[in-house]
Amino acid sequence: MTDAKVHVIHENEAWLAPLRRAFNAREVPFTEWFLDQGVLDLDAIPPEGVFYNRMSASSHTRGHRYAPEYTAAVLAWLESHGRRVVNGSRALALEVSKAAQYRALAGHGIRTPRTRAAIGREHIAEAARAFAGRPFITKHNRAGKGLGVHLFHDQDALGTYLDGPDFEPSIDGITLIQDYIVAPEPFITRMEFVGGRFLYAVRVDTSEGFELCPADACRIDDRTCPADAKPAGLFTVLTGFEHPLIGVCERFLAANDIEVAGVEFIVDEAGTAYVYDINTNTNYNAEAETEAALKRGGMDAVAEFLCRELARVSGVRFPCAAVA
Repeated sequence: MTDAKVHVIHENEAWLAPLRRAFNAREVPFTEWFLDQGVLDLDAIPPEGVFYNRMSASSHTRGHRYAPEYTAAVLAWLESHGRRVVNGSRALALEVSKAAQYRALAGHGIRTPRTRAAIGREHIAEAARAFAGRPFITKHNRAGKGLGVHLFHDQDALGTYLDGPDFEPSIDGITLIQDYIVAPEPFITRMEFVGGRFLYAVRVDTSEGFELCPADACRIDDRTCPADAKPAGLFTVLTGFEHPLIGVCERFLAANDIEVAGVEFIVDEAGTAYVYDINTNTNYNAEAETEAALKRGGMDAVAEFLCRELARVSGVRFPCAAVA
């Protein structure tokens, strides 16, 4: 298996640049599978190596409407041949459906905000009646980058939005209506996991809005990108972070075959933590990592983890630590 490689499945060139650098620094042999459209020979034998799925729920915002569906077919093919897949079919299924995420989290005793799912625009107001008298938000079921997130304080405001030109339909037709969690301070916490183990946590300032992707190029087509802000103002790595959710989330990720992920939660005024998103296509803010003087950043940890897995399945030794 001397030709074995890490095969990175993705649909966004910009997001892959930091991982390429981390691979090259460790002399890890890798190739990229850009899955947007093409032909999959189901009778072919997959190549050897480790397959890392980085398909994103927001692929449609970059013109890659069916990339997740294509990836699902590829992952099924790989798994049927017993290939080592990191973030396989189960991870993808949760990546593209927040409704599925919430039910899976509830099965592990992890609290999530109260949520209703409306299928079809005409049923959103009906679902929102369950939230009468309190603020609520809408969001897309298949999203990423905070797509479709809007805060409403009453039913009239929702009606104006639904009837207006700014309404954004979810790409899968499912809109979620959810309790708005009032936090004593405007921030959320994102816990990063690599190899199924906690790596570090980052505090994300939410005072400017809901689009919270930490990648350095997460919104390259937008006029502003939160990742361009100084980390002290938006993304701050928390050193020495401890929380009861760490162990619970590690067990949840293991049970759902998720090995690389970002888990986001918010704490309300009573101190109750609510997990509201599992991102299996996690990205890292390089400025925040530098500011925190981390010895090993997120993409470094991912590259080392994949390198070790490649060495394990191939029997070939690789310098998984960075080469000077």
